[in-house]
Amino acid sequence: MTVAARVAVRGRPSSSAPPSISRQVSRAPPSSLSSSAAPPATSKSTAPALQCEHFQSCSGCTHEWDLDRPLVLKEAGKFFEDRGVPDFTFDSGRLWEWRCRAKLAVRGTAESPLIGLYEEGTHNVVDIPHCRAHHPSINSAVELLKKGISVLNIQPYNEDQGTGELRYVQMTVTTFNTSIPAAERYKYGKVQVTLVWNSRNEQSPGSEKLKALSDFLWRNGGPGSAVHLIHSVWTNFQTSSSNVIFGNRWRHLLGEGDFWEHIGGIDFSLAPSSFGQANTQAFNSLLRKLQKYVPYGASVVDMYAGAGVIGLSVAATRKCRFVKCVEINKESKVSFEKSISRLPKTFDCNISWHQADASVDSIHWLEGADVVIVDPPRKGLDASLIDALNSVGASGRKAGKTVESSLQKAKDEKRPWILRAREPSIQMESKTEWEGSQSWPQTLIYISCGWESFKQDCMSLVANKSWHLEKAHGFNFFPGTQSIEVLAVFKRGPRIAPKKKKTGKKKKTAK
Repeated sequence: MTVAARVAVRGRPSSSAPPSISRQVSRAPPSSLSSSAAPPATSKSTAPALQCEHFQSCSGCTHEWDLDRPLVLKEAGKFFEDRGVPDFTFDSGRLWEWRCRAKLAVRGTAESPLIGLYEEGTHNVVDIPHCRAHHPSINSAVELLKKGISVLNIQPYNEDQGTGELRYVQMTVTTFNTSIPAAERYKYGKVQVTLVWNSRNEQSPGSEKLKALSDFLWRNGGPGSAVHLIHSVWTNFQTSSSNVIFGNRWRHLLGEGDFWEHIGGIDFSLAPSSFGQANTQAFNSLLRKLQKYVPYGASVVDMYAGAGVIGLSVAATRKCRFVKCVEINKESKVSFEKSISRLPKTFDCNISWHQADASVDSIHWLEGADVVIVDPPRKGLDASLIDALNSVGASGRKAGKTVESSLQKAKDEKRPWILRAREPSIQMESKTEWEGSQSWPQTLIYISCGWESFKQDCMSLVANKSWHLEKAHGFNFFPGTQSIEVLAVFKRGPRIAPKKKKTGKKKKTAK
């Protein structure tokens, strides 16, 4: 899904009704939601209901009822049962206040700014100050931002004329705070604010207003304010007339430079330019489930790896021999580099991050791996990667030209980790010597955010019995929508039917 589409299509909520959100900026820290609390009183009291004042006008959530049971679950259960997996499970998770990452359009006027999502099928922005999906800290930060826009006479972007100063805002919540008990960290989340400014750089006209707005946010929401709400303030400069949200130039203005979160057993860093999951609690549940399917000491390749959160998580928790993370977005490299610096001192794994297109020379990345993890965009796997997986699954041998193993290259490195000058990669070497393997993957773990594309990819993988489905789990990443996240585990080769047990009874002979 394109970046532009993410503004207009979002949604997924917690397992109890959220408290009302104060319209005042100076409020107490947001209250947490207990997963055991009762749903709001409705005519369908047994069904968890959204009850959001923005429903139907906003394009985010698509249904109000049964937030814990999206309609697509029935289809998913039958799909997996027909392919030999009758025990498909679903984790409904938090149904309200779950969204920790939101990209919102800024329109309207300085006197009456609108910050929200596009109305379905249009570019008319719907103001959503009390969104039930948002972490309460996001709603409070939006409220503070609106106040700053009005006080400082900041002009929201006019899409028709290409004028104005503030185009979009990205709000990202971190719950990483080791100074308070773990159970309290979610409700005290702080917001990294990224202002998408309608200029080329910080020397362009209007830069004084950008500084004034960032100072306002920090003065009224930073550590010196009554309530510490703002983690940091960034800006992205964007002047394109297209629907693309972010430009290529980023600047850190105020607050902490590094954004940390603890998920899947590791601390990881995430830059505002990197892709991050919106529902961090559901993502943590998925990672914990995924780890169980990676054998201890396995060799792993993580395709479409982003900042390497999945690869680092299994490397640390499953004591992998090596992990290769493959990602096309060069912006993710810095986050990966910072994250490996937080790994335990006892960590002993050959781990590398490579800026590369997963669809190019796909077979090369599969070499030597026991487990392949894929987390593609909504469109699903690239056709060339499916072909490579089917080739490996069918024969276990690579056809055609032999490619020099990247593992052998890694053995030549002398330092613990190194940023290579000639190729956009990061390498962290194990302290233990080991020999690269010429084996091929036995396990494929597929994480899908697009149900329709997953079904097609799944049928392509199992059609010629190169792979078979072993397990499948669903996760409610976006309550209030018909979308589910799927974790599917494939094993190489055809499914082997279980042997029938002998009864021990002798056959009767005819007299």
